[in-house]
Amino acid sequence: MTVAPVKAPRRTSAELISAETPVLAHNYHPLPVVVARAEGTWVEDVEGRRYLDLLAGYSALNFGHRHPALIEAAHRQLDQLTLTSRAFHNDRLAGFAEGLAELTGLDMVLPMNTGAEAVESAVKVARKWAYEIKGVPADRATIVVADGNFHGRTTTIVSFSTDESARAGFGPFTPGFRVVPYNDLAALEAAVDETTAAVLLEPIQGEAGVVIPDDGYLTGVRDLTRRAGCLFIADEIQSGLGRTGRTLAVDHEAVRPDMLLLGKALGGGIVPVSAVVAGRDVLGVLRPGEHGSTFGGNPLSAAVGSAVVDLLATGEFQRRAADLGEVLCTGLEALTGKGVTGFRARGLWAGVDIDPAIGTGRRISELLLAEGVLVKDTHGSTIRLAPPLTITREELESALAALGRVLG
Repeated sequence: MTVAPVKAPRRTSAELISAETPVLAHNYHPLPVVVARAEGTWVEDVEGRRYLDLLAGYSALNFGHRHPALIEAAHRQLDQLTLTSRAFHNDRLAGFAEGLAELTGLDMVLPMNTGAEAVESAVKVARKWAYEIKGVPADRATIVVADGNFHGRTTTIVSFSTDESARAGFGPFTPGFRVVPYNDLAALEAAVDETTAAVLLEPIQGEAGVVIPDDGYLTGVRDLTRRAGCLFIADEIQSGLGRTGRTLAVDHEAVRPDMLLLGKALGGGIVPVSAVVAGRDVLGVLRPGEHGSTFGGNPLSAAVGSAVVDLLATGEFQRRAADLGEVLCTGLEALTGKGVTGFRARGLWAGVDIDPAIGTGRRISELLLAEGVLVKDTHGSTIRLAPPLTITREELESALAALGRVLG
């Protein structure tokens, strides 16, 4: 007779949080919620409590949790083929690259997995382009970046971070980077010289608190880099793919960079997918064996990424972000002076500064958690709002009302 195994009792949220402490590296400080299920704009914890998600995985969930079209694409591909490595071709990669190139108006795609991999790849490509095309002497190429940047946490990337918590204890650092103030064209022009391979910027700085540059700044960067004969690399890993009410944040100024970095939402919240998208004259400097990734461009990622491109090709999500962004701004304007000291918003993305007398960003996030709303703090008393682009007006207004109650 076969005896069915006895199932261990399901652990509570408190028990699961406690169990993590001795076995997980403490490189995060999550809010005390244990998510077990999700659908659309809502998540549910172990005990069945529901929360409205206003973080959306730092924009990785632009289309909400478990979007039917993306889940269907993943399921269909799981039944066919998941991985070949790039040692062989697969039947999904060409379509993904064609669709992404068409969506962005560029020529070629270098598929990777994480956002940090895309940034690292762009750094390598920019340097190689500088040596082979621009004629910069070997090992002298420089890349200009902006103060307050967040491009990832690998060793090279933290080398040009100005966030001390990202840098302290991780040196020695990779040379070859110059840091200038964000949103300062004069400082940028002064830093660019004959060794400059590229200018690497976020069109909107996410981690810094959704910092939006002045109108004309991105156009100025594009003009400057053309005149200087260097590349313009736009990191749209958080800002891209519908978040700001356009397909890309650079679209607000009709700017086309030489290299575009995408990630997060490109994987639909299902698998990690990132990409460097660029002109053929730029990505064409790579040759077999010089760069790669075992999982980059795998069939499962390509299938999901293609489904994401298809969703964006309709324009529906860009329109939703633009329209609901007006609702978001109206709600935040009503709270300004009532606990909100200021905010910056574009589309469905906002950095909200809270009066420090009321509480830190962390404290406000904890109070909103108790109200059934998930947000994330950054830099002291600032919280970030980045709901899925599938959120309804009613859900968004309900979340803003919760913020008002917390601040009141």
